[in-house]
Amino acid sequence: MSLSPETIAVGLAFAAAILFGTGVVITQFGLKYLPPLSGAAVSVPAFTSVFLLLSPILLRGEPVVWRAVPIFIGVGLVFPALLTTLTFSSNRLLGPVVTGALGNLAPLFSVTLAVMVLHEPLHPLQLAGLVTAISGVFLITISRTSGTGDWRSWALLLPVAAAFLRGVVPPIIKVGLAIWPSPIGAGLVGYIVSSLVVLTSERLRTGRFIARAPVAGHLWFAAVGIVNGVATLLLYAAVGYGRVSLVTPLVATYPLVTVALSAVLLSNVRVTAKLACGTVAAVAGVILVLVG
Repeated sequence: MSLSPETIAVGLAFAAAILFGTGVVITQFGLKYLPPLSGAAVSVPAFTSVFLLLSPILLRGEPVVWRAVPIFIGVGLVFPALLTTLTFSSNRLLGPVVTGALGNLAPLFSVTLAVMVLHEPLHPLQLAGLVTAISGVFLITISRTSGTGDWRSWALLLPVAAAFLRGVVPPIIKVGLAIWPSPIGAGLVGYIVSSLVVLTSERLRTGRFIARAPVAGHLWFAAVGIVNGVATLLLYAAVGYGRVSLVTPLVATYPLVTVALSAVLLSNVRVTAKLACGTVAAVAGVILVLVG
């Protein structure tokens, strides 16, 4: 029995969420060796290099639709380049839990654009699920942990800005994929442009394309780049198969993975009643989105 496009989109979206959540946590290990901007200059090009090596196989026999390329170039100027920098900076100042949780605001932006620009339907049950999931993640965030920074700090603008980018990019990608339905092609163009952006920024800032640091730091950020890169391609593919208003709320559940892995790997998340209730609410919200 063949799967429907929306079923495939759901599976891809959840896979992307798992990887995005994992990436937020392992960034903590890289930040012990490199600052956020220098880490981005390692992370994004690392995946781009792997992507370029595999591209002859992944894009074999696929014609390029040049009309879509400027759209993906425009996306690449900020995604993942600026998004990566914002996320790394937030992770360093606020910790992975707050960074991940405020990232859950992304569906508010993406669903609004999808409904207004792409004219996608939004059923009442889906809207209720979206609100419930976001509320659940905020409960998770309120369960403060050590080293998460100051709620009243300007640093809270960093994950909110990252959420905005995560929200506005999927509808734009959807427009490009309608012209050239190739998530691999879209991702490759975006990552090449983003690599040029972060490398140029690092060169102008430090005089070097790649910062000096212990090998471990470079390896951690390379791992983050590959994890986030695969997650981004899964997001592109999910948007290609299904509605933005369905995909983005599911991808936005990645803070659940962040909290779980932080508790296991970082030992700075204590399981509280608020954390448990937030997790249940987030999962319930996702179920409403799927049922709706």
